[in-house]
Amino acid sequence: MKFSVIFCTYNREKYLYNAMKSIADQQFPYAAYEIVLVNNNSTDDTEAVCNRFRQDYPLINFRYFIETNQGLSYARNRGVSESRGEILIFVDDDATVFDGYLSAINTFFKTHPEVRACGGPIVPVYEADKPRWLSHYTEQLIGGALYEGNNEKPFRNGKYPGGGNSAFRKEIFEKYGLFNVELGRKGTGLIGAEEKDLYDRLTKGGEAFYYLPRMGIYHYIPQKKLTESHFTELTYAIGKSERIRTKGVASKAYRSRVFSEVKKWIGSIILFFYYTITLSPSKGWKLLQFRWYVSKGLLGK
Repeated sequence: MKFSVIFCTYNREKYLYNAMKSIADQQFPYAAYEIVLVNNNSTDDTEAVCNRFRQDYPLINFRYFIETNQGLSYARNRGVSESRGEILIFVDDDATVFDGYLSAINTFFKTHPEVRACGGPIVPVYEADKPRWLSHYTEQLIGGALYEGNNEKPFRNGKYPGGGNSAFRKEIFEKYGLFNVELGRKGTGLIGAEEKDLYDRLTKGGEAFYYLPRMGIYHYIPQKKLTESHFTELTYAIGKSERIRTKGVASKAYRSRVFSEVKKWIGSIILFFYYTITLSPSKGWKLLQFRWYVSKGLLGK
């Protein structure tokens, strides 16, 4: 078997069936992939959704596991260990993939045997009206928006694929280790940075990872993710995640991240004035709030 498509899920019954269906409806041979579903202690009807999917698509090699250690990194690591494929593809449980998704990944790895990881566009789909304060920068935060153009190319300048839309040769995990279980979301908590931690290890190892424009997903964003309370919690968690990640590397890495935060403040202030003079002050103010809560989390305040 060539591909293992891994869904790690926690209480996403609303989206999960369509996420898996978007893979099953690809024009790609069933025998060439498996779907690995890791249920991370869901309390909703996730298991019933999976049983329905298994019945609707009996020709797909669908494998279901329950990971009792709470946390996305635990679930992803379980997916790695249970997978039988040479290429491991992680897809968010609240997303659907582009047509031709699997074919694009297949072509890429065949033509680039030296590359071990790739990812692609993430297109947010909002279930409610987008708030006026949402800008290019905060959309990356809230919806995971990612777009690097229409050409295949390596990620550069510290950029990397989104964790919910990424593919790896399995040997990556054997060489560089698994996802850091101190990072990543646990239940309803918003700690993250597990993808950044992994890609930092790959970068230090001299690995390149590529952007594939046809390897895209639609990421569904509910109303609750556009609330003030979610914004505050998420931005603080970003800073806290970076504090945990960098301190886990070295004190020097943490100091470097704090210095980087100072530069980000300068950029945010410049953008604040830009949005103000272009009559979009709410976008500029939201960027300053973003920076404020990230800094608090980073400094442990």
